[in-house]
Amino acid sequence: MKRRTPMPRVPGAAQARLAGTRDLARRDFIVALGAAAAWPLAARAQQPVRIAKIGHIESGLPSSSPNLLAAFRQGLRELGYVEGQNLFIERRYAEGREERLPQLAEELVQFGVDVIFAIGPPQALAAAKATNRIPIVFVGGGDPVAMGLVKSLARPGGNLTGLTFVTVELASKRMQLLKDAVPIAKRVAVLWNPNNVINKLELEEATTTAEALGLTPLPIEIRVLDDIEGAFIAMARQRADAALVLSSPLTFPNRPRIVESALRALMPTLGALREYAEAGVLMSYGPSYADHCRRAATYVDQILKGAKPADLPVQLPTTFELVINLKTAKALGLDIPATLLARADEVIE
Repeated sequence: MKRRTPMPRVPGAAQARLAGTRDLARRDFIVALGAAAAWPLAARAQQPVRIAKIGHIESGLPSSSPNLLAAFRQGLRELGYVEGQNLFIERRYAEGREERLPQLAEELVQFGVDVIFAIGPPQALAAAKATNRIPIVFVGGGDPVAMGLVKSLARPGGNLTGLTFVTVELASKRMQLLKDAVPIAKRVAVLWNPNNVINKLELEEATTTAEALGLTPLPIEIRVLDDIEGAFIAMARQRADAALVLSSPLTFPNRPRIVESALRALMPTLGALREYAEAGVLMSYGPSYADHCRRAATYVDQILKGAKPADLPVQLPTTFELVINLKTAKALGLDIPATLLARADEVIE
């Protein structure tokens, strides 16, 4: 019978070294396999992040209404856009001079932004004249169809869409509120800018309502910033009992000047948006400008992801705010009727 030669015994230390070597080889293999699988992910992660370039244009100064741009930024942030990471906003301000808007809009086009965000219809009109290629999202008052911004609210067509305040129809409601606040009023001044298309439509609406209420409307024109003080002097001279300020790129950013002039003339004044009452006019009635700016971010996001402005319907306001400034009422020596105070959404004391 053939005898087997026994295998040589490996000392314990050597066995441990062999086992360790096999374990190391196995771990190296697993690490290498994992690295190979992870490589495509790493390569993708190192690809540059696309930065959305948004042009922003409005009528005032950066300090005039910082809450509006802040609300827009908040809306974008909620959708995942962060400045310095995947968002860049190129800003342009007309500093209260509407005639600068065409030049500023052209600058945004030359900069090569992906979308233009226009705060106010005149700003949107300037942007629309500067480009029919770059999408434009607007917020503000007036009828965008009548102004030629869009073909219809449901299907805007072209490269514009946004959110409108329907301020023309609200001019009637504001005139009624002025009558409620100053029941003895007989003559009501209407501060308006003849160069502003929306103001012309609002003036017609306000005049018709004033006459229906038994009031005498007194249109007072302003065309430049320096006209504001003289306008309130003219109101006092014409014995106006109250004043309605029609909002425009001239009046909105210059609210402090309007407040100062109105108080000097002891003129109860109503503005279109809460920013007027916050600045110191007696009352304001209208939708929330800041909320519209925040909501506009949704349309900008959809456009950046491929949606066409032509297919995004123009949105209408869903809520309106009545704000009464009691500090101003006291300064004017005016008692606001309790029934009107009860209807206010906010009373500033």
